[in-house]
Amino acid sequence: MLQMSNYVGEGAYIVVSLVNAKGAYEKTLYVMGDDKKWYKTLKEWHKFYSKKPANISAITGASVTGGDRSITTIEIDDAKINSGYKLRFESAVEDQKYHTIDAEIPLTSEGIASKTEGKGYIRYVRLNKI
Repeated sequence: MLQMSNYVGEGAYIVVSLVNAKGAYEKTLYVMGDDKKWYKTLKEWHKFYSKKPANISAITGASVTGGDRSITTIEIDDAKINSGYKLRFESAVEDQKYHTIDAEIPLTSEGIASKTEGKGYIRYVRLNKI
């Protein structure tokens, strides 16, 4: 579950990525925001996505506005847990600040069970293993 802060402005575009222990992008897990013209505002992710374009239509949903909540199912291979991987939440809002790492969650048993505070448009993220 992702809870947004009460910012004023357009809907945030947020990308959830799997990053390795070195901080390199490995996989796009979910994109909140479906208008491709705004993907370039997610600068670091867009560099990765441009080099390795993938069909992300099945993992794309609506952008999220200030104060809103989003609940999404994300599949993560169990082999990535406790192996140095992280979930990175990158965010951008039109005509406002861009956050390379709005929230980052270590894929550890403890990290998955904890609430992670955001640093920008995201208030917090809480994961549930199902």
